[in-house]
Amino acid sequence: MRRLGSVQQKIPCVFLTEVRNEPSRKRDCQQFQVVATENVNPAALESDIHCAVATEKFDGTCCYITTYKGEPYLWARLDRKPTKQADKRFKKHQYLQKTCKGFVWNVDEDFREVPESWIAAHRVQHENGHPVPDEHGHIPGWVPVDHTNKQYCWHASVVNYDSAVALVLKTHGEDEGLLEIVSIPLVDLMEQTLELIGTNVNGNPYGLGSKKYPVHVLVPHGVLHIRNPPPVDFQQLYSWFQECQEGRVEGIVWHCDDGTLIKIHRHHLGLKWPVGDSFLNTRPVVVHVDEKLDPDASEKDLFKSFSSINGKFFSCIQDIQFEP
Repeated sequence: MRRLGSVQQKIPCVFLTEVRNEPSRKRDCQQFQVVATENVNPAALESDIHCAVATEKFDGTCCYITTYKGEPYLWARLDRKPTKQADKRFKKHQYLQKTCKGFVWNVDEDFREVPESWIAAHRVQHENGHPVPDEHGHIPGWVPVDHTNKQYCWHASVVNYDSAVALVLKTHGEDEGLLEIVSIPLVDLMEQTLELIGTNVNGNPYGLGSKKYPVHVLVPHGVLHIRNPPPVDFQQLYSWFQECQEGRVEGIVWHCDDGTLIKIHRHHLGLKWPVGDSFLNTRPVVVHVDEKLDPDASEKDLFKSFSSINGKFFSCIQDIQFEP
């Protein structure tokens, strides 16, 4: 599995963007939205976007695998965010100035507390030894996923620390058109970022599982390549998202040769997401999960559930159901 760029920071849009005074299609209660112009972002051109690897952008929550207490561990995304008062001042500045730039933060007073185990993401800038916010007013970071923390119970369902493995969705080694769900040693995923998708994540845009039998998996960033990507041109990208089956995705992330990541989201183009029949659900999937489990494991243990259908093929991941 080729390792592409790690998602540690907010990824810039492939086009220059502007703020419009109209309700956001992406965030409820936000009375402005950020949309793409037709001008390609100079940062994308500098990184040779036209030679980059185009991959599917997944709609879930970002995770990271790195060491915790000497062992490989799954970490959940937790950005350190402003207090309500500070965020109000920031949003007012953004609305009036039509840009995030130029706003001055008081990092000691303007940001919420985070757990002691929290770490800042790679490349977060520091001043006087303290991390400072990005242009969006966040300090990206991570917290380790503990099975005792109910806030991260869906993250915890895709890792087994006793066996040191994770449940991962990826392309099949011998057939790129076939997906597979496998258990992969955490050590083999070290320093990678992945997207947690499933029943209880971001409104479940892919329609996975059910309330009684939820389905969640990790998708390594960059693992699902777009086979016939459109040129980096506003109108051609717009048409691709609208008219092509492969364009029924949340967005594209380009992985440039210099390590830079560039993205486009359907919302940048004024297009709806989620869509009813996403491209993910057009691809067959096979399950290869055969874990030796604790005999006392719950019937709803995700590793146990996947092990019960080990070797089975499905027309798409949405068809995987664990109901008896």
